[in-house]
Formats: sequence, structure tokens, C-alpha cells
Amino acid sequence: MRSRAVSLPASCWRSTARWLSGAMDSSRSSRSRSIFFSVLTDPPGRITRYPVFDPSDLSLATHYDIVRCAEVASTQDVANERFTETEGPVLVLASRQVRGRGRQGRAWVEPDRGLFSSLAFTSEWTGADTTLIPLVAAVAVADAIEAEASVVVDLKWPNDLLIDGKKVGGILVEAAGARVTVGCGVNLWWASPPPFASAVFEEDPEHGVAERLATGWADRFLDIASGASSHWPRDAYVSRCVTLGSAVTWDSGSGIARRIGFDGSLIVDTDEGEIEVRQGDVHLSGDG
Repeated sequence: MRSRAVSLPASCWRSTARWLSGAMDSSRSSRSRSIFFSVLTDPPGRITRYPVFDPSDLSLATHYDIVRCAEVASTQDVANERFTETEGPVLVLASRQVRGRGRQGRAWVEPDRGLFSSLAFTSEWTGADTTLIPLVAAVAVADAIEAEASVVVDLKWPNDLLIDGKKVGGILVEAAGARVTVGCGVNLWWASPPPFASAVFEEDPEHGVAERLATGWADRFLDIASGASSHWPRDAYVSRCVTLGSAVTWDSGSGIARRIGFDGSLIVDTDEGEIEVRQGDVHLSGDG
């Protein structure tokens, strides 16, 4: 795989994750065996190694370009631009995001330290299957957080991440043709968050945490998205979803959330019978 020269914001530098002849290493210990790929970075002279898959299943190898940015307007925009140049998966990480965007055009509120990342890739899931992507991403991010921190992450349909009932992150999915860009924002640390929000850590974590979380969720997500959409981790999503069993309201109705459909829809009991909610904002009883 050859990298191409691209124009990036001045505060960004590129890492190309790629398989190299003789560069695959095995590290053995009594606890685990990990397989790594080498990441060539700019500025030169630095090589970072990441575990790329679970060695128990060699079919899970993935690769993507990694673009690290000190500050961007939006990781979504950088990921889209980079993907256009390479036509391959690209993961963008930023230390700061000054004009991020939330679902349905909401204003962006930045924590003291956050995970700001976007993954652009070509999706083999088409049509109605694309509605599963934000749910799959939410599971992948929740798994990555729990692997890094001693917390329990819940999900509010479709893709809000909660800890102790307060929002710590969310997913934004944008599509253009076969290109899908999944944005993930997570509050890692926030000294004085607004009442509805919280953070993963009580103290400011070290810098490497954000990158481990980003590559963790990206690897997990691409693993799932490379398979059949019928195999999406519905049970894992359901087990985390606090929306189920709750009284909910949305723009055109209200009821009790009962199930998650196989297509990712929220099935709600209403006075008129069961309704499948497929998109839009759903508020839990007591939400502000």
C-alpha cells in the first residue's frame, strides 16, 4: 500500500498504518500474545506500534491512515478530505476541535480534555442497513472506554454514551455515496461540566489515552462493519440500552420503549399500538 501526498491543516501530521515485509512482530508473554503493525509517522524518526487484531482470529487485520491534529475545526471535515485523496480508510484524531458539530446541527460544547475522532471508510452496507452504523459505532466506543477505564457505559438510543445517567459522548454519522464518516466525541475529563454531562475520568488522563481509545473503537468498528450487517452486535447493544423500558417522547408521539428491532429501530408501545421509530430525537422521561 503506497501513501499519497495530501494537503492537511498545518497543525496535522500523517501516520500511514500499513503492512511491511518483515515488520510484523509477535510479542509473547504469559498473559497475552499480540501482533503489531508499524506506523510510519511525520515528523520522521518516530515509529509507533499498535496491536491491530486479536491474534486468535487472523482474519481481523485492518489498516487505515491515521492523521493526528493539534487543532481542527472538525475532525469530520479532515477525514472527508483525506478519504477523497486516498480512497482508503482514514482515522483522524485531534487534541482540540473548535467547530465540531453534533447531530441535527446542534452546537458543539468542548470539554477540558476529550476524544475527538472521525473514521471515514467505504461501507459495504447499503440502503436500510446504513441505519445500523451509529448503533454499531456506539457499541464499539463503549467497549473501548470500558477497556481503558473502570466505568460502566450505557447507551441511549440511538447513539448517546452515558455514565451514571449523564452524557459523556456521542456519535455523528454522515454519508456521501459509498463513503461513510463516523465521528466520535467523548468527554475524557471536565472540571466543571454542565448539569447534563459528565466525563470518563475524574482526573486529567495522560495524552496516550485518547489515541488508545480512538484506535480501539476504530478497530472494533471496522471488524464488525467488514462483515454482514445481519451479524451486527444487537445483543450487546440491547444489554447497554437504558432507553428500553423507559417512557419516551419524540416529535410526533410518546410511549414506552420496548425493543430494538433487527434493523436498529426503536419499537415503542403507544396508545395506537406499536410504532417503529427509525430516526430523530427520543427523550427519556425526566430528560431536560
